Amino acid sequence: MTDSSSTSAIETVNISMTYRSGKVEVPALSNVNLTVNHGEFIAVMGPSGCGKSTLLHLLGGLMQPTSGKVIIDGIDISKLTDAERTAVRRNKIGYVFQRFNLLPTLSAKGNIELAKKIHGNGHLAHNGVSGILNMLGLSEKINFRPAELSGGEQQRVAIARAVVNRPSIVLADEPTGSLDSRNSRNVLQMLRDLNEKLNQTIVMITHDSEAASVASRVIEMKDGQILYPPSKFSYEPEFERLY
Repeated sequence: MTDSSSTSAIETVNISMTYRSGKVEVPALSNVNLTVNHGEFIAVMGPSGCGKSTLLHLLGGLMQPTSGKVIIDGIDISKLTDAERTAVRRNKIGYVFQRFNLLPTLSAKGNIELAKKIHGNGHLAHNGVSGILNMLGLSEKINFRPAELSGGEQQRVAIARAVVNRPSIVLADEPTGSLDSRNSRNVLQMLRDLNEKLNQTIVMITHDSEAASVASRVIEMKDGQILYPPSKFSYEPEFERLY
């Protein structure tokens, strides 16, 4: 276990990741250093193949780096066993995926309750699920199955599922990538509300500069490294102006 700054939710120290296919080695990340403070909302941008999804997987403990450290709330998860990393994910991290990954046979409420039972203590707090659905504007859709919901509504259910246990960190992988512009704006507003109202730390992968503008800080990646400063766009938060 490694102690981190009291303000740091996430810290990486010289992490590198190399994939191997037979005798061929393909570098994905090279000596990446990143610090994300508690309650911060950051967006990570870059072209396909730049390493941003690999970075997100390492931050979530889904993979171990080839070298370096990944520190979550003071815990160096790169040194943990698979079971220990799973426990950290269960207690501290929520995931939002581009393709929703909802169970088609369960209602919106059922999908969220299942996540609560798997990742929580199995006992729903009074109005726990209903409160999250209400916050995300889904109260009237609580008994609808995914096929009966729009893409934007499905993504909001996926967000509710990710945050129902109040994880300290939310990792979002292209959360608007499958949505039209109107639903994208709604989902981005939800993420911003979660960050501001629940003080959740959010790391969002996106290729969209307008989506990135909701974040408090934007990081650009290229060829497996973070660029300092970002080179292509102006990333000042402009949510009110854009939306």
